[in-house]
Amino acid sequence: MKIWTVGLLFSGLALLAGSAWAQEDLRRFKLMPFTEMTPAQRAYADAVMSGPVAATGSAAVVPGAGTIGSPFNVYLRSPALAERLRQMGEQIRFRSSLPARLNELAILVTARHWTAQYEWYAHHRLALKAGLSPAVAEDLAQGRRPAGMQEDEAIVYNFSHELHNQHAVSDATFKAAVDKFGEQGVVDLIAVNGYYVLVSMILNVDRTPIPGGSEPPLPLLK
Repeated sequence: MKIWTVGLLFSGLALLAGSAWAQEDLRRFKLMPFTEMTPAQRAYADAVMSGPVAATGSAAVVPGAGTIGSPFNVYLRSPALAERLRQMGEQIRFRSSLPARLNELAILVTARHWTAQYEWYAHHRLALKAGLSPAVAEDLAQGRRPAGMQEDEAIVYNFSHELHNQHAVSDATFKAAVDKFGEQGVVDLIAVNGYYVLVSMILNVDRTPIPGGSEPPLPLLK
C-alpha cells in the first residue's frame, strides 16, 4: 500500500510538471536569458528588475531567475519601445491619481473583457490586496456586473465597461467620473484601460502561461 501511494504521488507530480511544461511550450516569445540579450535589452531588463514592479511579487520579475517574464519578455524584442512602455506602465500603475484599489479594478475589467488569463492571474491578488472585495472580483470573473460595489468602484466599472464595449462613454458616465475624480482622474482612468488593452494583446498573442501549470482563472464567456 505504501509503495502504491508513493507511486501515485510521483505520477501526480509528473503530470503536474508535464502540464506546466506543455503550457510553457505554447509560449510564442520564448524566455530570453540575460546572457543572450543585447546591451539595449539588458539595460531594459535591469531597469525592470530594479523598478517598482519587482516589489509587487510579480511572477514575471523574480530575482535570480536569469530572465524576465511577459509582458516584459515580449517587449524586449523592441528595446526602444520597451523602455518607453516601461516608463508609461510605471506611471500608470504606481503614480496614478486613482487609488490602487480603483486602478486594479479597471485592470481587472480590461483583463475580463479580453479574457487575458495571465493579466487576471497577475492582478487579481493585487486588487484584493488593495482592498477590492473578493465578491466583486468573482462577479467580474463570471462576466457579471458586480453587486455590492462601493460608489467609486461603480463609477470606475461603469466608465471602463462602457469604454470597452461601446468604445465611448455616455454624458452621465463621464460627469459621474469627473465629479468624483476630477479631469486628471478621468484621464488616468482612460490611460489604465488603454494601456492594459495593449498588455492584454501582448499576453494573448504570446500565450503567456499561468505559473506552475495552473488552470486559467477566467471562464470562457458565451
